[in-house]
Amino acid sequence: MEEIDAGAELVREFDKYAPVEVAFWLKASDEEQRYLYIASEQINDTNLDVAYGEMLRLAQQMQSPYLDPFRVKLIGAQNPLAQAAAEVNRRFPGRVATRFGGKSFGGLSVDDVHIYPSPLPAAVP
Repeated sequence: MEEIDAGAELVREFDKYAPVEVAFWLKASDEEQRYLYIASEQINDTNLDVAYGEMLRLAQQMQSPYLDPFRVKLIGAQNPLAQAAAEVNRRFPGRVATRFGGKSFGGLSVDDVHIYPSPLPAAVP
């Protein structure tokens, strides 16, 4: 749960840099770990390196032991995974996260997907 909360904090902070369309944790069937995906219309091939620099700066500022910045993937909002997550948020709107397991997601075989609601609720103090 701490990893989910730390990821939500990073997403909220990153949203100030580039508006986040959707964010989710995904464990692909062929991967050992899950990764936090952050999708924005403003992320593309021309600015991906700058966006990663900002994400690293934010992650270092957070100093959370529960968030590994090397397990964060920034993607454009048109990426099939981002589109799949956005569709879930459209179908199941609300203020709580949605979880999927053991299914195909955005054309990828996955063991687990945890999709943050959109927009992400404010942090609880």
